[in-house]
Parts: sequence; structure tokens; C-alpha cells
Amino acid sequence: MTSMPEVAMEWQSFDQLTADKLYELLRFRQGIFVVEQASPYPDLDGHDQDAWHLLLRIDGALSGYLRLIPAPPSLRIGRVAVGTAMRGRGLGRLLMEEALSFCGAHYPGQDIVLAAQLSQVSFYEGLAFMVISEPYDDFGVMHIEMRRRCSP
Repeated sequence: MTSMPEVAMEWQSFDQLTADKLYELLRFRQGIFVVEQASPYPDLDGHDQDAWHLLLRIDGALSGYLRLIPAPPSLRIGRVAVGTAMRGRGLGRLLMEEALSFCGAHYPGQDIVLAAQLSQVSFYEGLAFMVISEPYDDFGVMHIEMRRRCSP
């Protein structure tokens, strides 16, 4: 009988991130969005300082990540990523459900927007996001803007 891995999630503001945690999450994002997807995009875009960072760890190892940028009148979720070895286990949904709960508790009444990779549109539609733009090329990866309306 194998034991279930320990899954832990933590929200951190930029100021709460230690140098080691910041390095870890930037390396994680770079490994997925730049190296794996062969997309030389500017990951360091100046938004991390104003964002909330959600780190998902499995047995202590960073295995998932997203960031939430409060940008009234809406919120922006981005950099949603799950490590290659952990994909297909529902961790992306777990990250997003936690983010949606956090948004509702801390930013009630605000819509949430995101730029979805085209291959992930149905995943986000399953979380009540709707397409609001035409597809566009973002450094070699096709994306589309999506929005989730706040619940009244």
C-alpha cells in the first residue's frame, strides 16, 4: 500500500517571498513556459511585485503555481502551471479552485480574466470562464482572453 503524497498550498505576496522561494518559482515558470514550450517570452514583466503567488507543493517540492494580479475593475490570473511529472492528476483544477475561492473571499464582486492557451480553453470553460477575444499569438503560443463574471 502506497501512501498519499502530502499536498500543501500557500499564498504569498511578493514581499513575503524569500529569495529562495522567488528563485524557485521563477525557475519553475521558466522551465515550463520558456524551455518546455520553446517560447522566449519576457516572463519578468513587472507584475510579480503586485501579485499574490500561489505555490502548490507535493511532499515539499514545488509542483504547481499561479499568480493573481489585482487589477481593478477585474482580477487577472496568470502563469498557471503544473510540473510535467504531476500533470493529469487534477492539480491544475485544485490550483484554480483555490484561486477562485481566494478571489471571492478577498475581492468580492470583481470579474476574473485570464489569457488561456488555446489547448486549455475547455479546462477554463469548465470553471465558468467564457471566451472574450479572438485567438492571438503570444510569443509563439496561441492564446485567447477569457473572463469569469462575478457572482451577484
